Amino acid sequence: MPPHPSRTQPATAPADAVDAPAPTRSWREAIAVYGEPATLRMLALGFGAGLPLLLVLGTLSFRLREAGIDRATIGYLSWVGLAYAFKWAWAPLVDRLPIPPLTTLLGRRRGWLLLAQGLVIAGLVGMAWTDPRGHLDTMVMFALLVAFGSATQDIALDAYRIESAATDKQAALAAAYQTGYRGAMIWAGAGVLWIAARSEVAGAADAYQNGAWRTAYLVMAASMLIGVVTVFMSPEPQRRVLPAPRGAFEWIFEVLLRPFIDFIARYRWQALLILALIAVYRISDVVMGIMANPFYVDMGFSKDEVASVSKIFGVIMTLVGAFVGGVLSARLGVMRILMLGAVLSAGSNLLFAWLAGLGHNLYALIAVVSADNLAGGIASAAFVGYLSSLTNVNYSATQYALFSSMMLLLPKFIAGYSGVFVDAHGYAAFFTATAALGVPVLLLVALAMRGAAASDKGPAP
Repeated sequence: MPPHPSRTQPATAPADAVDAPAPTRSWREAIAVYGEPATLRMLALGFGAGLPLLLVLGTLSFRLREAGIDRATIGYLSWVGLAYAFKWAWAPLVDRLPIPPLTTLLGRRRGWLLLAQGLVIAGLVGMAWTDPRGHLDTMVMFALLVAFGSATQDIALDAYRIESAATDKQAALAAAYQTGYRGAMIWAGAGVLWIAARSEVAGAADAYQNGAWRTAYLVMAASMLIGVVTVFMSPEPQRRVLPAPRGAFEWIFEVLLRPFIDFIARYRWQALLILALIAVYRISDVVMGIMANPFYVDMGFSKDEVASVSKIFGVIMTLVGAFVGGVLSARLGVMRILMLGAVLSAGSNLLFAWLAGLGHNLYALIAVVSADNLAGGIASAAFVGYLSSLTNVNYSATQYALFSSMMLLLPKFIAGYSGVFVDAHGYAAFFTATAALGVPVLLLVALAMRGAAASDKGPAP
């Protein structure tokens, strides 16, 4: 294999180099990186990135189920999330295309971030003022706008994060990003339910009150200002000047094809294994998550109960999981924590199957949500750090978008049929099946670890 290039060189280290810095860093040094400005900025930017996701998926499914929309339809509507799976298609434009006058005023990365955040805010306001009972098509259109803006924000932010620090600090930045991201998901999950419950009119004959949801979604739109303000306060990463393509064919090759050719050329036979691992690593969580909120509604849990459990225990365990995942990745290596995260993520789904047998039990809900969020935090911190290490900084937006898109494509497609599966077999069988989906992930992580170990033992050319 070629020698391991540094972060400032045209190519990044190969996958087997992910674990290389770990033995030289003390526990104190591994923890200290969390206080650096770049890490703190990523915390706030991660909040802006994580906020829209549940508002077009999980939280929306709760709202739709309460409005009387059937489970099969809710499952199909989860395909709105496929916008995240196809963001690689326009990632090359985010990598290269300027946006007058935003690029001139803010720079390439921050200009795209601000534009994407504006699309998200506009879509959330539209969702706030739409009643799904009579205008489900309009709701879907605004949800698609939010998803497109959110996916574009992810492209620009992933590139910004990768370009803001060296390879040995990417796990910490990923952990901070995931902490902010997961915190926003709790706010967009538990927080929106709490706001909607507080905004309901007492004694109303209709169990579904769209006015309460309107207030909640408008608050979520306003919460996006955290990311907007952070963009204005953040420095633009040093721009890497790449040769300007001459002619349409060269532009297509350099902008659209070169990033993918670069990845294949650097990883050769390992590329297929890496892409397969990326494609299925989060499959258990993603497929299960679509039916989680309809499950809570059908089990008789109130908005207040779900919000309180997610807000208190979910937040705590998510933050603990992200922090632990980041520290362990820096100390022990990303690949080992990838395996741990894969085991925990699949195992936590079995707890939901157990909860389905108990019915309405608040204490059991606390235990299950806590374990699930702890597992998710550990897995996400390690996985984002792993994906970041695979990119070439010259094509960071495009390559990372390819990886994160592949992570969602198959899971989101399968998740579209989740409502049909639940109607046919019940919740317990569904959650058990999603846990079983995690078994191939363990095999792929083991193969990736074995390949990395074999590459490390190989002679340098």
